[in-house]
Amino acid sequence: MNPLKHTSRSDATWFRRHPPSAPTRTRLLCLPYAGGSASFFHSWGHAFGDDVEVLAARYPGRQERIAEPCLESMEEMADAVTAAVLPLLDKPLALFGHSMGASLAYEVAVRLERRHGFCPSLLLVSAQRPPHGQRPRTAHLDGEESVLAEVRRLGGTDAELLDDPDLRDLVMPALRADFAVVGRYAENGPRPAVPVRCPVVGYVGDRDPNVTVDEVAAWADVAPKGFDLKVLRGDHFYLVPRRDELVADVASRLR
Repeated sequence: MNPLKHTSRSDATWFRRHPPSAPTRTRLLCLPYAGGSASFFHSWGHAFGDDVEVLAARYPGRQERIAEPCLESMEEMADAVTAAVLPLLDKPLALFGHSMGASLAYEVAVRLERRHGFCPSLLLVSAQRPPHGQRPRTAHLDGEESVLAEVRRLGGTDAELLDDPDLRDLVMPALRADFAVVGRYAENGPRPAVPVRCPVVGYVGDRDPNVTVDEVAAWADVAPKGFDLKVLRGDHFYLVPRRDELVADVASRLR
């Protein structure tokens, strides 16, 4: 697959933008989880004040981009998102990612710093191990039923859709691709702990079946500019029932 076909796409293709009512002071780029889409962050669009623009990433192979082939490696995804966000660096940029999206947010932050000399204002990582805490994941190697079982184990609103055969057929290509991204990212175990030059905040549910509080706390190792940990009640998708609490915390950090 040629990544240039994706990296040449504009920010209008890659991001669903929620312009603020006042002049933009800062931007928040939200990166969805495996199988997720920009619509997950719809309620975040105007939740951070009248001068914060929210950008929700639109991955290929779903919703408006359903006809496009999915990307199947973290490197391709990070390169593509980084290229698309370059025209939007005239204002401070914070990144929020959940689960797979947290690893992607970190990789984008590293690329912005190392390749383009731009330091994000803040890196917010949710329900994910840091790069040096990654463990091999094999669901993508064991067929469709293994992927479906993992989605159901983690829960979230999307898991309910999989009981409908038509909807399942629609979302499976993106699910398979994203689980391949996750699996390949960690296929050789821990990755280098490349530090970022911005503060990092880790979020995790206290009953997450996939990652522990201590594992999320290890993001501190790549955060020499400061790390904070926020534990909320809930499982891997704590950010659905705890949406207001999470949004309020993020908003306080964007001020």
